Amino acid sequence: MTDTAVLQEEQILDFIKKGLQEDVRDGDHTSLACIPSDARSQAQLLVKDAGVIAGVELARHVLEYVDPQCTFELLIPDGTSVNFGDVAFRVECNSQALLKAERLLLNSMQRMSGIATLSNRFVFEVEDLPVKILDTRKTTPLIRFLEKWAVRIGGCHNYRDGLYDWIMIKDNHIDACGGLTQAIERVHAYLKDNNLDLGITVEVRNLVELDEVLTIGGITRIMLDNFELPLLREAVRVVDGRFETEASGGININKVREVAKAGVDYISVGALTHSVHSMDLSLKVIK
Repeated sequence: MTDTAVLQEEQILDFIKKGLQEDVRDGDHTSLACIPSDARSQAQLLVKDAGVIAGVELARHVLEYVDPQCTFELLIPDGTSVNFGDVAFRVECNSQALLKAERLLLNSMQRMSGIATLSNRFVFEVEDLPVKILDTRKTTPLIRFLEKWAVRIGGCHNYRDGLYDWIMIKDNHIDACGGLTQAIERVHAYLKDNNLDLGITVEVRNLVELDEVLTIGGITRIMLDNFELPLLREAVRVVDGRFETEASGGININKVREVAKAGVDYISVGALTHSVHSMDLSLKVIK
């Protein structure tokens, strides 16, 4: 198992423990009161919406955590298009454990499926163009890894995971330190002093700032923030492949194709995680 896979497993286990603690605390008293401790049930995950399913693998982890003897039957894997009435999985499980896990499982899957569905819509709009759609750090605190997982399931790509794995010099950094040149020079010095090898994105707000960045160089990617389409096309022409280019700033599903046609390498879309409609799902006991 790779280091990344081990980390994912650890994050999932930690999430399950904390999610159950938040919801259950000293006990699911309703289930404890009315269901025998040795009772077992069969249930199925019913889809009540259309979109792309995500979180099935997480659901398996949740159910196996609350009942290691459960039997999980996968019917529809993550990343599959689904419609009303589809059944994503069936499970045979201790009844008390099943009901204890139900809300954690559903809340997670509904949000992940909403993100995967929206991500897939963005991919569809640009699938014939040489551009990658990226998510951002506009995620829900403490479940970023789930939301970014859902973005990947939907076919888009993750940008940096956090502040620690990529340098992104944005307008506030530039203004706070006195200018673009100063910011880039300080970043280079910092990376050298700390023996770090990180990608560097610099945000520019106009063609004047773009020219300054091109003169300085030493970066990975130029983020063209809130550029109107004519200016965006001109900026891509001026960069001329010397650095990666990224468009950002309020890019919605109706605009993304025209932005992609301007020739940028990447488009970052905060809406993938901050403006989604959760998929309607239900876990139903069938026996």
